[in-house]
Amino acid sequence: MENSEFAKVFWNIAELLELKNGNPFKVRAYQKAAQNIENLSDSLAGLYKAGGLKALENLPGIGEAIADHIEEIIKTGKVKKYESLVKEFPKGFIEMMQVPGIGPKTALLLKKKLKIDSLAKLRRASNKGLLKDLPGFKEKKIENVKKGLELKARVKGRFLLSEADRYATGIVDEMKKHKEIDQILTAGSYRRGQETVGDIDILVTSKKPEAVMEAFTNLPQVERTTAKGPTRSSVVLKNGMQADIRVLPPKNFGAAAHYFTGNKPHNIMIRELAIKKGLKISEYGVMRGDKWIAGRTEEEVFKSVGLPFIPPELRQGTNEFELAKAGKLPKLIELSDIRGDLHTHSNHSDGGNTIEEMAAAAKELGYEYLAMTDHSITTRVAGGQTEKVLLKELDEIDRINSKLNGIRVLKGAEVDILPDGSLDFSDEILKQLDVVTASVHSNFKMPREKMTRRIIRALQNKYVNILSHPTGRLINQREPYEVDIEKVIREAKETGTYLEVNSYPNRLDLSDIHCRRAKEEGVLLSINTDAHAALQLRLMKYGIMTARRGGIEKNDVINTRPLAKLLKLLYAKR
Repeated sequence: MENSEFAKVFWNIAELLELKNGNPFKVRAYQKAAQNIENLSDSLAGLYKAGGLKALENLPGIGEAIADHIEEIIKTGKVKKYESLVKEFPKGFIEMMQVPGIGPKTALLLKKKLKIDSLAKLRRASNKGLLKDLPGFKEKKIENVKKGLELKARVKGRFLLSEADRYATGIVDEMKKHKEIDQILTAGSYRRGQETVGDIDILVTSKKPEAVMEAFTNLPQVERTTAKGPTRSSVVLKNGMQADIRVLPPKNFGAAAHYFTGNKPHNIMIRELAIKKGLKISEYGVMRGDKWIAGRTEEEVFKSVGLPFIPPELRQGTNEFELAKAGKLPKLIELSDIRGDLHTHSNHSDGGNTIEEMAAAAKELGYEYLAMTDHSITTRVAGGQTEKVLLKELDEIDRINSKLNGIRVLKGAEVDILPDGSLDFSDEILKQLDVVTASVHSNFKMPREKMTRRIIRALQNKYVNILSHPTGRLINQREPYEVDIEKVIREAKETGTYLEVNSYPNRLDLSDIHCRRAKEEGVLLSINTDAHAALQLRLMKYGIMTARRGGIEKNDVINTRPLAKLLKLLYAKR
């Protein structure tokens, strides 16, 4: 089983326990376990195979009971606790709960009044106008349910970039073990770093394509093979994602890499450029008449139409050709440019590790600094701290910094933006912090104008450095709240506030489009992980991929600066 499959079981157990008003500490334990498993770089099943229960119990957020559940899943494919919980709820209840806008009471009401126990039945009832007859179903609620159904339909078959990354990386690592493979590359929307990925496209050169096909279709990640040919095969992976592999002659590899990486508008535009030069570009190469003239590398393909190499993330069919022709392609930010993370959590709120453990993990990544930004009091579900408790954490950070070498823990907090735009902590507390990130965690359904005023008021506080996950979206789960992001960007510029690119896989917020707008307005960004466990500090790469799609460069991001320069930026607003 893949990590995502284990995580899904624990998310569901947490949700069902919560619905039963179960022990909140147990609910949180299952949520933490699911969260940590989702972002574990190693295979959970592989760790168990190598080190048994002890290896599982050493993972953050995985105690003895959850380790036993993992072992049970590995051995039997199911967990008795989960099976018994499911039986306590009506058929289709969990499926209904996954629709944004439908809570447990609504799911039960739909079952009781209209016998709705599936998404198909809910769509039919919605289309027939039957929901308006239910108690509590006013126009706004019906609209929210419709939007939730639309979101579910739109994201069907789309997987988070992080999940695609785990599968793609695992497949490539396995395939590289075979000496028959000379070159291998993952292309498609995954290579462009899109926030969701439909399928995985893998390109290979080899003198023994039959051996490659055999190896690919027998990978441990494969659920079933849907097509197997001499140079191309398709499989369905264990998470339901499709993966294709093509074996190519070396002279076609660059052309195929280009063709299967760029989106449709990009490929149309480059073909039009080629036609103007009397050329034809396809996945097989660059042709002049019947003569093949280029295609071994992507650089050859771009050079044939008079362009420099365009990074994969920019091949979106927007303005990349104009920038390339003018010699103005951005030098995109790299993961290695990041010097620290300015949005992380410890076990002082809802994190799974101590401050020292988080700092040690950050130091291992080569960071110079790490901001500890545990939650403020209003976010009680995430262990939000009172001002008094926060002051104790600040004292602890001083003690830790006195012992640390090579990295500094910055004093911070993730402070809730309250509905009126005021902040959860007083200015007297905020001025004692190095980093203040402000976030919306409640009242997501406020009208657009009111939400915009709320956020703008927060940005006007002289102690707020960063607006975290600025639109509140959860990819494939929740739409952004209604906010005039253009006004927010302009206010950020006016007030000297920085906007976050949250690297958490289901956030990636700001999006690439909004990153581009912030850059155009001269607003600096902060790329952070929102890590709730030491392992999650490695999620930074997904924020980097998002920023690269937005054309972001090293100097556009504050946490590419060394500590002294960063502190100047953080204190400049005061």
